[in-house]
Amino acid sequence: MRIAFISLLLLGVATAQEIVRDVRAAIAQNNFALGESLIQKHKAAQGATPEMILAVSWLGRGALASKQLDRADAYAVEAHRLALEQLNRRKLDAEPNLPVALGASIEVQAQVMAGRGARDEAVAFLRGELKTYWDTSIRARIQKNIHLLSLEGKPAPALEVTRWLGHKPLPLAQLKGKPLLLFFWAHWCSDCKNLLPDLVRLAAEFGPQGLLIIGPTQHYGYVAGGAEAPREQETAYIDSVRKEFYSSLANMAVPLSEENFKNYGSTSSPTLVLVDRKGIVRLYHPGAMSYRDLAAGVQSILGD
Repeated sequence: MRIAFISLLLLGVATAQEIVRDVRAAIAQNNFALGESLIQKHKAAQGATPEMILAVSWLGRGALASKQLDRADAYAVEAHRLALEQLNRRKLDAEPNLPVALGASIEVQAQVMAGRGARDEAVAFLRGELKTYWDTSIRARIQKNIHLLSLEGKPAPALEVTRWLGHKPLPLAQLKGKPLLLFFWAHWCSDCKNLLPDLVRLAAEFGPQGLLIIGPTQHYGYVAGGAEAPREQETAYIDSVRKEFYSSLANMAVPLSEENFKNYGSTSSPTLVLVDRKGIVRLYHPGAMSYRDLAAGVQSILGD
Protein backbone atom coordinates (compact mmCIF):
# COMPACT_ATOMS: atom_id res chain seq x y z
CA MET A 1 0.00 0.00 0.00
CA ARG A 2 2.84 2.43 0.86
CA ILE A 3 4.61 1.64 -2.41
CA ALA A 4 1.42 2.35 -4.35
CA PHE A 5 0.96 5.64 -2.54
CA ILE A 6 4.54 6.70 -3.32
CA SER A 7 3.98 5.77 -6.96
CA LEU A 8 0.97 8.08 -7.08
CA LEU A 9 3.07 10.91 -5.72
CA LEU A 10 5.79 10.30 -8.30
CA LEU A 11 3.16 10.38 -11.06
CA GLY A 12 1.82 13.66 -9.74
CA VAL A 13 -1.59 12.10 -9.08
CA ALA A 14 -3.73 13.59 -6.31
CA THR A 15 -4.88 11.24 -3.59
CA ALA A 16 -8.58 10.89 -2.80
CA GLN A 17 -8.28 13.56 -0.11
CA GLU A 18 -6.35 15.96 -2.35
CA ILE A 19 -8.23 15.83 -5.65
CA VAL A 20 -11.10 18.09 -4.53
CA ARG A 21 -8.70 20.59 -2.95
CA ASP A 22 -6.50 20.73 -6.05
CA VAL A 23 -9.40 21.06 -8.47
CA ARG A 24 -10.91 23.87 -6.41
CA ALA A 25 -7.55 25.62 -6.48
CA ALA A 26 -7.53 25.32 -10.29
CA ILE A 27 -11.07 26.76 -10.42
CA ALA A 28 -9.92 29.71 -8.30
CA GLN A 29 -7.38 30.41 -11.06
CA ASN A 30 -10.11 30.02 -13.70
CA ASN A 31 -8.01 27.15 -15.07
CA PHE A 32 -10.61 24.55 -15.98
CA ALA A 33 -8.17 22.72 -18.26
CA LEU A 34 -5.92 22.08 -15.27
CA GLY A 35 -8.87 20.87 -13.24
CA GLU A 36 -9.84 18.45 -16.00
CA SER A 37 -6.26 17.20 -16.25
CA LEU A 38 -6.06 16.55 -12.51
CA ILE A 39 -9.33 14.61 -12.63
CA GLN A 40 -8.22 12.50 -15.59
CA LYS A 41 -4.94 11.58 -13.84
CA HIS A 42 -6.85 10.65 -10.70
CA LYS A 43 -9.34 8.56 -12.64
CA ALA A 44 -6.61 6.70 -14.54
CA ALA A 45 -4.87 5.81 -11.29
CA GLN A 46 -7.77 5.21 -8.91
CA GLY A 47 -10.95 5.01 -10.96
CA ALA A 48 -14.09 7.09 -10.59
CA THR A 49 -14.03 7.56 -6.82
CA PRO A 50 -16.68 9.59 -5.00
CA GLU A 51 -14.02 12.23 -4.36
CA MET A 52 -13.28 12.45 -8.08
CA ILE A 53 -16.97 12.83 -8.88
CA LEU A 54 -17.17 15.58 -6.25
CA ALA A 55 -14.27 17.32 -7.99
CA VAL A 56 -16.15 17.15 -11.31
CA SER A 57 -19.18 18.69 -9.64
CA TRP A 58 -16.95 21.53 -8.38
CA LEU A 59 -15.95 22.23 -11.97
CA GLY A 60 -19.65 22.62 -12.70
CA ARG A 61 -20.12 25.04 -9.82
CA GLY A 62 -17.06 27.00 -10.85
CA ALA A 63 -18.19 27.29 -14.47
CA LEU A 64 -21.66 28.36 -13.34
CA ALA A 65 -20.18 31.04 -11.09
CA SER A 66 -18.23 32.39 -14.07
CA LYS A 67 -21.43 32.31 -16.18
CA GLN A 68 -20.14 29.69 -18.59
CA LEU A 69 -23.48 27.91 -18.86
CA ASP A 70 -22.58 25.36 -21.53
CA ARG A 71 -19.44 24.30 -19.72
CA ALA A 72 -21.25 24.20 -16.36
CA ASP A 73 -23.97 22.01 -17.83
CA ALA A 74 -21.45 19.59 -19.36
CA TYR A 75 -19.61 19.16 -16.06
CA ALA A 76 -22.87 18.78 -14.11
CA VAL A 77 -24.24 16.18 -16.52
CA GLU A 78 -20.98 14.23 -16.31
CA ALA A 79 -20.95 14.33 -12.50
CA HIS A 80 -24.58 13.19 -12.51
CA ARG A 81 -23.79 10.31 -14.86
CA LEU A 82 -20.82 9.16 -12.79
CA ALA A 83 -22.83 9.39 -9.57
CA LEU A 84 -25.61 7.25 -11.02
CA GLU A 85 -23.04 4.62 -12.00
CA GLN A 86 -21.92 4.53 -8.37
CA LEU A 87 -25.52 4.11 -7.22
CA ASN A 88 -25.73 0.85 -9.17
CA ARG A 89 -23.54 -0.72 -6.48
CA ARG A 90 -23.90 1.42 -3.36
CA LYS A 91 -26.43 3.53 -1.48
CA LEU A 92 -26.21 7.27 -1.88
CA ASP A 93 -25.49 8.02 1.77
CA ALA A 94 -22.99 5.20 2.31
CA GLU A 95 -20.18 7.79 2.40
CA PRO A 96 -20.14 11.60 2.53
CA ASN A 97 -18.81 12.71 -0.87
CA LEU A 98 -21.22 11.12 -3.33
CA PRO A 99 -24.38 12.84 -2.03
CA VAL A 100 -22.63 16.22 -2.13
CA ALA A 101 -21.49 15.55 -5.70
CA LEU A 102 -24.91 14.39 -6.87
CA GLY A 103 -26.70 17.23 -5.10
CA ALA A 104 -24.36 19.76 -6.69
CA SER A 105 -24.81 18.26 -10.15
CA ILE A 106 -28.60 18.48 -9.84
CA GLU A 107 -28.37 22.05 -8.54
CA VAL A 108 -26.10 23.22 -11.37
CA GLN A 109 -28.22 21.59 -14.08
CA ALA A 110 -31.32 23.34 -12.73
CA GLN A 111 -29.59 26.69 -12.44
CA VAL A 112 -28.30 26.37 -16.00
CA MET A 113 -31.87 25.74 -17.21
CA ALA A 114 -33.08 28.79 -15.30
CA GLY A 115 -30.17 30.84 -16.62
CA ARG A 116 -31.24 29.94 -20.15
CA GLY A 117 -34.76 31.18 -19.42
CA ALA A 118 -36.32 27.75 -18.83
CA ARG A 119 -37.36 28.27 -15.21
CA ASP A 120 -40.45 26.04 -15.43
CA GLU A 121 -38.35 23.25 -16.95
CA ALA A 122 -35.82 23.65 -14.13
CA VAL A 123 -38.51 23.39 -11.46
CA ALA A 124 -40.02 20.32 -13.13
CA PHE A 125 -36.57 18.70 -13.28
CA LEU A 126 -35.95 19.44 -9.61
CA ARG A 127 -39.34 18.08 -8.57
CA GLY A 128 -38.58 14.83 -10.38
CA GLU A 129 -35.23 14.57 -8.60
CA LEU A 130 -36.90 15.41 -5.28
CA LYS A 131 -39.26 12.48 -5.72
CA THR A 132 -36.34 10.17 -6.55
CA TYR A 133 -34.19 11.23 -3.60
CA TRP A 134 -36.92 12.01 -1.04
CA ASP A 135 -35.50 9.62 1.56
CA THR A 136 -31.86 10.71 1.23
CA SER A 137 -29.64 13.44 2.59
CA ILE A 138 -29.96 15.57 -0.55
CA ARG A 139 -33.71 16.09 -0.22
CA ALA A 140 -33.31 19.46 1.53
CA ARG A 141 -30.77 20.68 -1.03
CA ILE A 142 -33.09 19.88 -3.92
CA GLN A 143 -36.00 21.50 -2.06
CA LYS A 144 -33.90 24.63 -1.51
CA ASN A 145 -33.35 24.96 -5.24
CA ILE A 146 -37.04 24.49 -5.96
CA HIS A 147 -37.83 27.24 -3.48
CA LEU A 148 -35.19 29.56 -4.91
CA LEU A 149 -36.90 29.32 -8.28
CA SER A 150 -40.54 29.19 -7.27
CA LEU A 151 -41.44 29.82 -3.60
CA GLU A 152 -41.71 33.60 -3.58
CA GLY A 153 -45.31 34.54 -4.29
CA LYS A 154 -46.60 31.17 -3.06
CA PRO A 155 -48.16 30.21 0.31
CA ALA A 156 -45.63 29.48 3.02
CA PRO A 157 -45.23 25.75 3.73
CA ALA A 158 -46.64 24.71 7.10
CA LEU A 159 -44.29 24.45 10.05
CA GLU A 160 -44.29 21.37 12.26
CA VAL A 161 -44.83 22.65 15.80
CA THR A 162 -45.24 19.48 17.86
CA ARG A 163 -41.90 20.07 19.61
CA TRP A 164 -40.45 23.41 20.61
CA LEU A 165 -38.20 25.34 22.96
CA GLY A 166 -39.44 28.28 24.97
CA HIS A 167 -43.09 29.19 24.56
CA LYS A 168 -45.34 27.10 22.34
CA PRO A 169 -45.46 28.23 18.70
CA LEU A 170 -48.71 28.54 16.80
CA PRO A 171 -49.25 26.92 13.39
CA LEU A 172 -48.67 29.35 10.53
CA ALA A 173 -52.33 29.02 9.52
CA GLN A 174 -53.27 30.69 12.81
CA LEU A 175 -50.84 33.56 12.24
CA LYS A 176 -52.40 35.00 9.11
CA GLY A 177 -52.74 38.72 9.55
CA LYS A 178 -49.25 38.89 11.05
CA PRO A 179 -46.09 39.67 9.04
CA LEU A 180 -43.54 36.95 9.81
CA LEU A 181 -39.79 36.51 9.68
CA LEU A 182 -38.74 32.86 9.79
CA PHE A 183 -35.15 32.58 11.03
CA PHE A 184 -33.83 29.04 10.53
CA TRP A 185 -30.78 28.67 12.77
CA ALA A 186 -28.41 25.99 14.03
CA HIS A 187 -26.71 25.64 17.39
CA TRP A 188 -23.28 25.51 15.72
CA CYS A 189 -23.89 28.46 13.36
CA SER A 190 -21.69 31.53 13.95
CA ASP A 191 -23.42 33.48 11.17
CA CYS A 192 -26.72 32.95 12.99
CA LYS A 193 -25.28 34.39 16.18
CA ASN A 194 -23.74 37.29 14.25
CA LEU A 195 -27.20 38.12 12.89
CA LEU A 196 -28.67 38.50 16.38
CA PRO A 197 -28.14 42.29 16.78
CA ASP A 198 -30.00 42.87 13.51
CA LEU A 199 -32.85 40.61 14.59
CA VAL A 200 -33.13 42.44 17.90
CA ARG A 201 -33.18 45.75 16.03
CA LEU A 202 -35.88 44.44 13.68
CA ALA A 203 -37.98 43.26 16.61
CA ALA A 204 -37.67 46.66 18.30
CA GLU A 205 -38.40 48.66 15.16
CA PHE A 206 -41.11 46.55 13.56
CA GLY A 207 -42.52 44.51 16.44
CA PRO A 208 -44.96 47.32 17.35
CA GLN A 209 -46.26 47.09 13.76
CA GLY A 210 -46.97 43.39 14.19
CA LEU A 211 -43.79 41.64 13.03
CA LEU A 212 -43.27 38.22 14.59
CA ILE A 213 -39.95 36.39 14.46
CA ILE A 214 -40.08 32.58 14.53
CA GLY A 215 -36.83 30.67 14.91
CA PRO A 216 -37.05 27.04 13.71
CA THR A 217 -34.09 24.84 14.58
CA GLN A 218 -33.26 21.13 14.50
CA HIS A 219 -31.08 18.34 15.85
CA TYR A 220 -27.75 17.53 14.19
CA GLY A 221 -26.62 14.60 16.32
CA TYR A 222 -23.84 16.40 18.18
CA VAL A 223 -23.11 19.12 20.72
CA ALA A 224 -20.18 21.43 21.45
CA GLY A 225 -16.93 20.44 19.77
CA GLY A 226 -18.74 18.03 17.45
CA ALA A 227 -19.15 15.42 20.19
CA GLU A 228 -21.88 12.92 19.29
CA ALA A 229 -24.84 13.09 21.62
CA PRO A 230 -28.20 11.35 22.10
CA ARG A 231 -31.27 13.34 21.16
CA GLU A 232 -32.21 14.33 24.71
CA GLN A 233 -28.73 15.62 25.46
CA GLU A 234 -28.62 17.61 22.23
CA THR A 235 -32.05 19.09 22.94
CA ALA A 236 -30.76 20.37 26.27
CA TYR A 237 -27.66 21.74 24.57
CA ILE A 238 -29.71 23.53 21.88
CA ASP A 239 -31.82 25.09 24.61
CA SER A 240 -28.69 26.26 26.43
CA VAL A 241 -27.48 27.93 23.21
CA ARG A 242 -30.89 29.53 22.77
CA LYS A 243 -30.83 30.94 26.27
CA GLU A 244 -27.23 32.13 26.05
CA PHE A 245 -27.31 33.76 22.62
CA TYR A 246 -30.96 34.44 21.76
CA SER A 247 -32.51 35.41 25.09
CA SER A 248 -32.87 39.00 23.86
CA LEU A 249 -35.46 37.63 21.42
CA ALA A 250 -37.71 36.59 24.28
CA ASN A 251 -40.83 36.41 22.10
CA MET A 252 -39.26 34.21 19.42
CA ALA A 253 -40.96 30.82 19.25
CA VAL A 254 -38.54 27.99 18.42
CA PRO A 255 -40.10 24.95 16.71
CA LEU A 256 -37.74 21.96 16.93
CA SER A 257 -38.05 19.77 13.83
CA GLU A 258 -35.83 18.27 11.12
CA GLU A 259 -38.87 18.12 8.84
CA ASN A 260 -39.18 21.91 8.85
CA PHE A 261 -35.64 22.22 7.50
CA LYS A 262 -36.34 19.66 4.78
CA ASN A 263 -39.61 21.29 3.76
CA TYR A 264 -38.03 24.72 3.60
CA GLY A 265 -34.82 23.45 2.01
CA SER A 266 -32.77 25.00 4.77
CA THR A 267 -29.30 23.66 4.03
CA SER A 268 -27.66 27.05 4.63
CA SER A 269 -27.69 28.59 8.08
CA PRO A 270 -29.21 30.99 8.59
CA THR A 271 -32.09 30.75 6.13
CA LEU A 272 -34.41 33.76 6.18
CA VAL A 273 -38.01 33.75 4.96
CA LEU A 274 -40.42 36.69 4.98
CA VAL A 275 -44.14 35.88 4.96
CA ASP A 276 -46.78 38.58 4.48
CA ARG A 277 -50.04 38.99 6.35
CA LYS A 278 -51.83 36.74 3.84
CA GLY A 279 -49.38 33.87 4.42
CA ILE A 280 -47.52 34.41 1.14
CA VAL A 281 -43.73 34.12 0.95
CA ARG A 282 -42.22 37.41 -0.20
CA LEU A 283 -38.55 36.59 0.41
CA TYR A 284 -36.66 33.29 0.51
CA HIS A 285 -32.97 33.76 1.24
CA PRO A 286 -30.47 31.03 2.22
CA GLY A 287 -27.62 32.73 4.08
CA ALA A 288 -27.18 35.94 6.02
CA MET A 289 -28.42 39.36 4.86
CA SER A 290 -27.48 42.92 5.71
CA TYR A 291 -29.75 44.79 8.08
CA ARG A 292 -30.55 47.29 5.34
CA ASP A 293 -31.79 44.61 2.93
CA LEU A 294 -33.64 42.67 5.59
CA ALA A 295 -35.33 45.79 6.96
CA ALA A 296 -36.39 46.78 3.46
CA GLY A 297 -37.95 43.35 3.03
CA VAL A 298 -39.81 43.63 6.33
CA GLN A 299 -41.11 47.08 5.42
CA SER A 300 -42.44 45.70 2.14
CA ILE A 301 -44.69 43.19 3.94
CA LEU A 302 -45.98 45.42 6.71
CA GLY A 303 -48.61 47.06 4.55
CA ASP A 304 -49.90 43.88 2.86
